Amino acid sequence: MGSGEKAAYLSGIDTRRVILAAFVLSGLCSAVAGIMLAGYAGQAYQRMGDPYLLPGIAAVVVGGTSILGGKGSYGGTIAGVLVITLVSSMLSLMHVPEAIKQICYGGLIVGMVCLYSTRQNTATA
Repeated sequence: MGSGEKAAYLSGIDTRRVILAAFVLSGLCSAVAGIMLAGYAGQAYQRMGDPYLLPGIAAVVVGGTSILGGKGSYGGTIAGVLVITLVSSMLSLMHVPEAIKQICYGGLIVGMVCLYSTRQNTATA
């Protein structure tokens, strides 16, 4: 559907079914990831995915997806994942504490949002 839900509906696409299918597929992927994570850890608890939240957001933002508008590309997201994986590996090799890693991820997010907002303001001026 893209960003034009109304245009897709007027083209004859059942947008409600597409949105429902997207949510169902997202839920299934989340369930499979949770099962795999619980199997890897050998136990399950409610907040076991929390350490992956900030690096996941950072990877998407570094990849070029706007935090406010949601416009981005798959290639950019993959590049962001590779960059965040590289940063995480480097910080682990330097034996940096987890709190400092979280600060680095937050700094990357803030820096990229500032860069994108500056670029957007320059483009509109």
